[in-house]
Amino acid sequence: MKATGVVRRIDDLGRVVIPKEIRRTLRIGEGSPLEIYTDKDGEIILKKYSPIGELTEFATNYADTLSKTTGHIACITDKDSVIAVSGGLKKEMLEQSISKELEEVMENKEIYTSKDNDEIAIPITKNEKKERIYNSQVIYPIISDGDVVGSVVLISKEPNKKMSDIELKVVQSAAGILGSQLEI
Repeated sequence: MKATGVVRRIDDLGRVVIPKEIRRTLRIGEGSPLEIYTDKDGEIILKKYSPIGELTEFATNYADTLSKTTGHIACITDKDSVIAVSGGLKKEMLEQSISKELEEVMENKEIYTSKDNDEIAIPITKNEKKERIYNSQVIYPIISDGDVVGSVVLISKEPNKKMSDIELKVVQSAAGILGSQLEI
């Protein structure tokens, strides 16, 4: 655990203020849900809550199925990081923070398709190098109760492989199923 050197007192209502710098770094805004854990040493751990994070095992199995069915790399993200990857790039992507570009696509509830490598490919994670070029990709937001909670991404790195309407429909179906799982 990383020490911050910040000490806060509990007020008379039992509240503790999380310092602005920490909230900004972890992208915790007003109204952000937090999970609270305790351990045997008396530590209290606050963790940013991810509704789709509860479906990690289901998302991993779904990513495997998407990858096997389409022959592409499949990624499933929540609003902050990649939670499931199948078909390649697992070490480079899994549990990595998503890029600002992907975050923007999700916030705008956009459906993004680059059919060729002459079109701009959206970086998926923050740590991707600029020289990585996907041959093609499809990004579809996962929406639950009207809010974006993540995305489903199909990526092809094979030359001359183009995304078609079939891949778009497969990703749309996956996003719909994942979103509906959160509403149950």
